[in-house]
Amino acid sequence: MEITNYVLEEIKDPTGIMVGKRYEFLLDVEVDEDDELYTTGGLELRVILATDGSASRIAHYNFIDKLSRDVLEFGLEDDEEADVLAFCADKL
Repeated sequence: MEITNYVLEEIKDPTGIMVGKRYEFLLDVEVDEDDELYTTGGLELRVILATDGSASRIAHYNFIDKLSRDVLEFGLEDDEEADVLAFCADKL
């Protein structure tokens, strides 16, 4: 899985309920054709990153088929999740 592009937006909390800050990342990802995640229209990974001080964690994520906009029920492997977390934390 390779991240080819991204969009970052801070999620505002007008209620003040959430501790720390939240960011939404929309990551364009490419996977090999033989990967079970492969779609002909392309693949996007939506990540909600939670930060509290210097610590960051992935609060939620899901894969989205770019053509149909359907949410795909797949999860990241541990090493992929660590790579995505490092990528997102680096972009803040």
